[in-house]
Amino acid sequence: MTSAVNTQKKGGFLAGTANYLDERVGVAGILKEFGRKVFPDHWSFMLGEVALYSFLVLLLSGTFLTFFFQPSMELVTYEGVYGPLKGAEMSVAYASTLDISFEVRGGLLMRQVHHWAALLFVAAAGLHMMRVFFTGAFRKPREINWLVGVVLFVLGMGGGFTGYSLPDDLLSGNGLRIIDGMIKAVPVIGAYTSSLLFGGEFPGESIVARLYGLHILLIPALILVFIAIHLFMVVIHKHTHYSGPGRTDANVVGYPLMPVYVAKAGGFFFIVFGVIMLVSATITINPVWNYGGYDPSPVSAGTQPDWYIGWADGALRLAPTGWEYVLFGQTWSWNILAPILVLVVFLALVALYPFIEAWVTQDKREHHVLDRPRNAPTRTAIGAAGVTFYAVLWAGAGTDLIATNFKMSLNNVLTSLQILLIVGPIIAYIITKRTCLSLQRKDREIVLHGRETGRVVRLPHGEFIEVHEPLDEFEMWKLVDFKDYQPTLARPNAQGKITLGARLRSALSRFYFEDRITPVTATELAAAHHDHHDEVVAEKPKKAVAAKKTAAKK
Repeated sequence: MTSAVNTQKKGGFLAGTANYLDERVGVAGILKEFGRKVFPDHWSFMLGEVALYSFLVLLLSGTFLTFFFQPSMELVTYEGVYGPLKGAEMSVAYASTLDISFEVRGGLLMRQVHHWAALLFVAAAGLHMMRVFFTGAFRKPREINWLVGVVLFVLGMGGGFTGYSLPDDLLSGNGLRIIDGMIKAVPVIGAYTSSLLFGGEFPGESIVARLYGLHILLIPALILVFIAIHLFMVVIHKHTHYSGPGRTDANVVGYPLMPVYVAKAGGFFFIVFGVIMLVSATITINPVWNYGGYDPSPVSAGTQPDWYIGWADGALRLAPTGWEYVLFGQTWSWNILAPILVLVVFLALVALYPFIEAWVTQDKREHHVLDRPRNAPTRTAIGAAGVTFYAVLWAGAGTDLIATNFKMSLNNVLTSLQILLIVGPIIAYIITKRTCLSLQRKDREIVLHGRETGRVVRLPHGEFIEVHEPLDEFEMWKLVDFKDYQPTLARPNAQGKITLGARLRSALSRFYFEDRITPVTATELAAAHHDHHDEVVAEKPKKAVAAKKTAAKK
């Protein structure tokens, strides 16, 4: 009796709370509308979820580490349990990192969970952006959401670098020294900016404390804000989905948020968390105790930054030497400035690409159905060229390891990668575009003639043919459902003049769409089906005879 009364009271309390919130903020309407949102079930959409769940793991592990890390550059003598460094002079930041690793219960595991989750966050965000790019999911109305994704990727790199630099060990100190050199290479304001950031001459007295503030406050707060904006736009604009029967720009196919998607997402979070914990418990990463505290005199050969910063390091290594001259009383070190400009321009092109493509195509429609990469050969080829460019820069960060492991000349490795940085993207573009066009031709043949079965039959008049299997409705839709863009001409404006912008758009339009495979028309499809019907009719007598023989045997 008492249990029933308590249950009734709890139910009344929950109902009252729900009514209170609903009357003031409309919770019921929000949850009802949000719960009906449909999420697609294709595996590629899980990449964004991996990034989100990795960030949650970062918040949990980072909160644990915050209680024990001390962001101070004050020098102390280490008296901890790690024998090889006992009695060594080091910063408080490095000493507290050693204490977390060896004296705090679970500290080393949490450090490695934090580091692996950071690597996975940036990797998943990058792969998610590639999925969005190659399928055209960035088109109207999602251009702003693409910009949000680019900002999140840059913030992820910034958060990873600031966290990587906090222990004040030899590797992180060398990384900060590189950043200091890049900042000081900027004419006029470089030296002042470096002094402001580091709190004086490098290594400064407050750099770790300032990076710590950025790492645990500003950058996570910005990431949370932009994730909230990103998810809000996903809900407002609806999810994209792949082509198929009944799948239109106005009809999203998938599972509703409540209850199906929530259950799947919850299980997937624990899978991601479990994999990160397993990797962290079995694979050591960034063993700072092997390197010692930062000292400008020794330089560790063969050391590498985390992979997401590697492309910036590679740009510095691949820059030609001797690009320095004095102008207006300032030293212009283009061997440092040029890589900075290349990185900034590359990120700017990535961020602005949706607007560039929309301007070239003049496509004002809303897009909720995704492209197959082969059906947008120029875009796919541009993406492959960009990935190749990034990969060569990334490989450039390991020129010394490539040379030593493969017994090669370091100068030859550098020269080869410098050439590949220019030639590689061009080759990747050409190969990718020709491959996409070839795949489109193959799809066209399959649509018109069906799928090859490998079964050859002889017709009554003696002709041998291969029997083709007709496609089902979903396969047929997938192969023919894409728009045939055509190059636009440079037309005069209201004043009768052909502007430079119109000429540039026309040239880019030819670059995008001059080489293309047109979709199968209804007339072509009807004619092909008629021919296929004739083949099937010609084969029917043989099937009838075989059926009669089988019946007679029975």
